[in-house]
Amino acid sequence: MNRRSALRLGAAAAGIGVVGAGWPMSHALLGSAESGRLIRSETKLPARYQVPLPIPEQLTPVSTDAHTDYYEITQQVTQLRILPETTTAAWTYNTSFPGPTIASRSGRRTVVRHRNALPVPVVVHLHGGHTPPDHDGYPTDFILPQAGQPAAMDMARNSVVGQREYVYPMDQRAATLWYHDHRMGYTGAAVWRGLAGFHLVHDDEEDALPLPRGFRDIPLMITDRAFAADDSFRYPVADSGGVTGDYMNGVLGDVILVNGAPWPVLQADPARYRLRLLNASNARRYRLQLDPQPPGGSALVQIGSDGGLLARPVSHDFIDIAPAERFEVMVDFGRYQRGTSVRLLNLLVTGSAAEVMRFDIVGADRSDDSAIPERLSTSIPLSREQVVGTRTFLFRLGRRGLWTINDLPYQPGRPLARPRIGTTEVWRFITEFHHPVHVHLNSFQVLSRNNRAPGRFDVGWKDTVDVRPAGAVEVLTRFTDYAGSYLLHCHNLEHEDMAMMADFLTIA
Repeated sequence: MNRRSALRLGAAAAGIGVVGAGWPMSHALLGSAESGRLIRSETKLPARYQVPLPIPEQLTPVSTDAHTDYYEITQQVTQLRILPETTTAAWTYNTSFPGPTIASRSGRRTVVRHRNALPVPVVVHLHGGHTPPDHDGYPTDFILPQAGQPAAMDMARNSVVGQREYVYPMDQRAATLWYHDHRMGYTGAAVWRGLAGFHLVHDDEEDALPLPRGFRDIPLMITDRAFAADDSFRYPVADSGGVTGDYMNGVLGDVILVNGAPWPVLQADPARYRLRLLNASNARRYRLQLDPQPPGGSALVQIGSDGGLLARPVSHDFIDIAPAERFEVMVDFGRYQRGTSVRLLNLLVTGSAAEVMRFDIVGADRSDDSAIPERLSTSIPLSREQVVGTRTFLFRLGRRGLWTINDLPYQPGRPLARPRIGTTEVWRFITEFHHPVHVHLNSFQVLSRNNRAPGRFDVGWKDTVDVRPAGAVEVLTRFTDYAGSYLLHCHNLEHEDMAMMADFLTIA
């Protein structure tokens, strides 16, 4: 695809005239199926399928009252055994990667006190949370270390020293959320080093369904990493603190971790499982497929998306998942013969990143009272008749070598939109390259891709949408409850760190 073709496609898809004088992006990048540059490990890669799948520990509240559960997490350096016979220094929530899973109840407030024992400032964002602005994880709302920070850090908008309480009302549907670092300019490095964890929300609608529960309801955080010769995480940090210029398009690793373990194995019963798939990679996309496929139909039955349960289940032979997206799927391992080994593959690449994990059907417990319901949720979709306006956001590389939105690199406190609380708008995302676009505060529904119907993976309530090169996606969102500053940004973390973010200000 040449530049002129890309411009025509982007403009036609959006239904608007050509924007800007040109796209400062190479033809090779426009045509690339992979976002980012591979950084290779300098140590010997571990053998695949040698370690059991870890399940993140569920965090216990330190206290509760009639309306609130209170949690405490310390961010610290922990030596983790990720590679065999050695340890890797990770930045962790408490002492694990992924961090401990927090399980909340819809309508019941959750308060999490984060203590910063790391040598750097941190910010915590509850991704997918419907959260007041002061607790959303604005990128300059630092939790500073106790000592040793430059004076300029103390001048940030809403910084604190040592610890901060994040208050989450949890007035939202059951969904698979996650929490991660969101520090301005350093998110990619911080998440790469381990600052990510699950936050699950449950509600009565979900409880009433015959879905797999307990040990058959499994969160799977998929990441890629590279390791240095001393077995530390290898990440290309520039002297300025962000990523080096060679990797500004995204950092890819050659080791696939699931729940922090390289190419792990789950010993499964011949029964149905609920898998909560999260792509927590900095830049890598995955096309996930089971191999072998089971007899008699599609292997993956999607029951949920970023924002919770779908209206009805959707069957897939494979799933495309971009950074920050979540897909909840049911897999019936009872369709395989006992003793079968089933690999989860990534069809987008070859080499070490082409395999993700393995399920060994070796269990003997066939008891299974779960089912795939014909109807999952009664959530009422938004109506286009409610729309009060349309906004367009152009994602592209700027002339100064920074990723931009509407040709502006990120500047805290400069909103590109001012929607009113209680209104519904269409937001149109136009890209020259591959960008997974994330909107804070409210979930949205995908209306169209390139002036056509949404794609097969756009169903349900979303908070992140994968926008393809020279494409346009329209989403419908309603702004509710909280007035203040929120973020719109690319969730390729290197793009985000290289200024592809924008504020929007909700107005009461």
